[in-house]
Amino acid sequence: MSLHERLQRRIQRYGWDLAADRYEPLWQRQLSPAHLGLLALAAPMPGEAVLDVASGTGLVAFAAAEQVGCSGSVQGVDISEAMVASATQRAAVLGLEHVRFARMDGEQLSCAGHSYDLAYCALGLMYMPDPAAALRELFRVLRPGGRLAVVVWGARARCGWSAVFPIVDAEVNSDVCPLFFQLGAQGALTQLATDLGFEDIREQRIESVLEYADGAEACDAAFVGGPVAMAWSRFDEPVRRRVRRRYLQAISPWRVGQGYRMPGEFTVMLASKPRAMA
Repeated sequence: MSLHERLQRRIQRYGWDLAADRYEPLWQRQLSPAHLGLLALAAPMPGEAVLDVASGTGLVAFAAAEQVGCSGSVQGVDISEAMVASATQRAAVLGLEHVRFARMDGEQLSCAGHSYDLAYCALGLMYMPDPAAALRELFRVLRPGGRLAVVVWGARARCGWSAVFPIVDAEVNSDVCPLFFQLGAQGALTQLATDLGFEDIREQRIESVLEYADGAEACDAAFVGGPVAMAWSRFDEPVRRRVRRRYLQAISPWRVGQGYRMPGEFTVMLASKPRAMA
């Protein structure tokens, strides 16, 4: 593992720890079209064993748990300890014994091979230094004939909030996901999955609108509850004011009254592991 990859994992782990408390309030509604699209494309069946990689606070995992029922199981994994703790606490409160969460690197899963009927990765693959390694691991842990469903952000030009990355990078080398939007390019996921041996691949795009009540909420989503949370935590107040001002200027075309309606795009892929696999 290179120094860059170790640094990227550290940024993701501790950055999402910082964002964990604000993630759902700021992003659940915005990401709902992607999550619903993922679950519709690959609906869990009663009794199935499901793996949810980059599970975060468990938004997809809990939805899958409802569909597999108590005869099935859902294992959520995430690199962020705070995200895992939040999801674990919710599972306990809800009394869901067939849903478990663990801190795990998506590129090095501590799961036995041929263990799952269905694997999800919802808006996590583009954060990983080596997406191919993550998909290779998912291929390994799926049973023959098992399904994989992945969603990533789409094209940069179709995601209004994408300006956050160059704005933050102008202040500090945040090193957040150089391949972030490349995975959303037409056919990129399909090619990656094909190269790794998946079959029956389908890819589709979901257009969405990200709505924010005002500039404060839009900025909090971009800086506090998202992928640049670690960089934001290290900015002093003058820098914070500067990046907020620049971000609000960047998203001004989508201002409606006091609020914002920004475009968003997701790329969803469904694939299968060949049944003939030993």
